[in-house]
Amino acid sequence: ESALGKDHPDTLSTVNNMASVYGSQGDYGKALEYLGRALKGYESALGKDHPNTLTTARNIGICLERAGLKAELG
Repeated sequence: ESALGKDHPDTLSTVNNMASVYGSQGDYGKALEYLGRALKGYESALGKDHPNTLTTARNIGICLERAGLKAELG
């Protein structure tokens, strides 16, 4: 992050990977925190329609579902 910046796609990929680790450990709150950060960064750096942005949005939905927060899916 200090070398590339917080919104660089490589940094955001690592943030997304950290979310996956937290999600696999059942820490959905932490996973959602990281996914939210990745989504915001991808939207800023790559745009709302970029595949990385859309994949991250999908991952948020999956995480919410696994956490039992289906009402949040809207």
